[in-house]
Amino acid sequence: MTTTAPPADSAEVGTRMSRREVLQALSGLMVGMFVSILASTVVANALPRIIADLNGSQTVYTWIVTSELLAMTATVPLWGKMADLYSKKLLIQLSLGLFVVGSLIAGFTPNVEVLLLSRVVQGIGAGGMTALATIVMAAMIPPRELGRYAGIFGAVFGVGTIAGPLIGGLLVDTSWLGWRWCFLIGVPFSILSIALLQRTLHLPVVRRKARIDWLGAVLITSGVSTLLIWSSLAGNKFDWASGWTVLMVVGGLILLALAVFVESRAVEPIVPLDIFRNRTVSLATIASVLVGVAMFGGTVFLSQYFQISLGKSPTVAGLMSLPMIFGLLVSSTVAGQLITKFGRWKAYLVAGAAVMTLGMVLLGTIDARTSVVVLSIYMAVLGIGVGMLMQNLVLAAQNDVPANELGAATSTLTFFRSMGGAIGVSALGAVLANRVTSLTTERLGPAATAGGGSAEVPDLSTLPEPVLRIIQDVYGTATADLFLVGAPIALLALVVVLFIKEKPLHTLSGDERRVQEEAAAKAAIH
Repeated sequence: MTTTAPPADSAEVGTRMSRREVLQALSGLMVGMFVSILASTVVANALPRIIADLNGSQTVYTWIVTSELLAMTATVPLWGKMADLYSKKLLIQLSLGLFVVGSLIAGFTPNVEVLLLSRVVQGIGAGGMTALATIVMAAMIPPRELGRYAGIFGAVFGVGTIAGPLIGGLLVDTSWLGWRWCFLIGVPFSILSIALLQRTLHLPVVRRKARIDWLGAVLITSGVSTLLIWSSLAGNKFDWASGWTVLMVVGGLILLALAVFVESRAVEPIVPLDIFRNRTVSLATIASVLVGVAMFGGTVFLSQYFQISLGKSPTVAGLMSLPMIFGLLVSSTVAGQLITKFGRWKAYLVAGAAVMTLGMVLLGTIDARTSVVVLSIYMAVLGIGVGMLMQNLVLAAQNDVPANELGAATSTLTFFRSMGGAIGVSALGAVLANRVTSLTTERLGPAATAGGGSAEVPDLSTLPEPVLRIIQDVYGTATADLFLVGAPIALLALVVVLFIKEKPLHTLSGDERRVQEEAAAKAAIH
């Protein structure tokens, strides 16, 4: 550092972080990202045991997953806006701290009510981590070089999403650990991430005199939460076409319309509406929603398919997700390296969307007799497509917005992808439940689903052989139907991606671009 007093602008920016410093900072970010994503998926294989131990209902089964997703999704825009105004380092450590608190409460929960509360706290922390990790990367690294690191981050996101059921299954099947460790396992890693970030993350603190638009934040959160709650309950607690549907959908849309009105007049809106004038951001946002619906909506129920249709244990069910993990890991990393080397990115978006659609179609053909080899190939295809597509949508948007809107643009995409995932899990979960009910009634008669029995995940060990085969067939067919529903959604994502215009990647980091843009604005005034 120089001993002379630097100008204000250069004092804020300092010098670009070296490759070693970037990798050190990314180590803390990646640990935090992994555990926050893991929180959403690690309970998948543990849910039957958790529900049994805490005497929970099938409704609680769904809400243990949905409550965390809902809290994460609804708070992402607020985290993103705060990142444009306050210390990114402090915010990301705060989000990890909230995650630790939520995890500890969940790990020692005495009942399902406290567990649901803890999942909300976890979700708020995970929402901050999910949004801020990508924002911090954009602040440190130029878009031209971001592909190399974004590929690694995309792989971490995918591995956290898909490896959760494997880790959860191992913990549940290990007698001296148990399901409580599904929550507690993330605590030491989160604390490690906080410590690593304290030592390695050095970003300028941009203090802007601005106020958070709290009214807009409340309206956005309330509107989104209302629609997500509706999508999780419709078809289960009440009919899709019912008074409750009208009340919740209309109520949610009114809240969001009010949010748009407030945001259009706010000096510092949570989601700057003018970013949607940017064609790349608008198209990437639509594609992110579709990817979220298709990917999360389909893959979250694969673990149930492995255990019920194929009769696998929780541990084996987790291991069976490895082909998807490896496909995503390889494609995300390779695509990122190639983007950094050649500076071209659209081809990977198009190819990723096409391959993802193919993977959904292939998984739409599975049943209770599909071989593990064939299933592994289909899952690897889906993983390859998602790996090329998901993280590079964020890269495309970040490259095409002013530096002072990096936080808002990144969190907007993350928000809509998470919302798509939450809607996908809730809505397709309702589709799965209805399909299972209708197929079970068709094969075993109305008595088999009387008294709400269809809402319960069956205990295969208690079923006689003929009924067991029928139930396995039913869940196999119903799961395949989910992917057939998801395939046209993935195809729509491909169509949207085709209209995104490729632009050269910036060679300056987000902080460098910000100072350059501020200097240009001052020069224009004078």
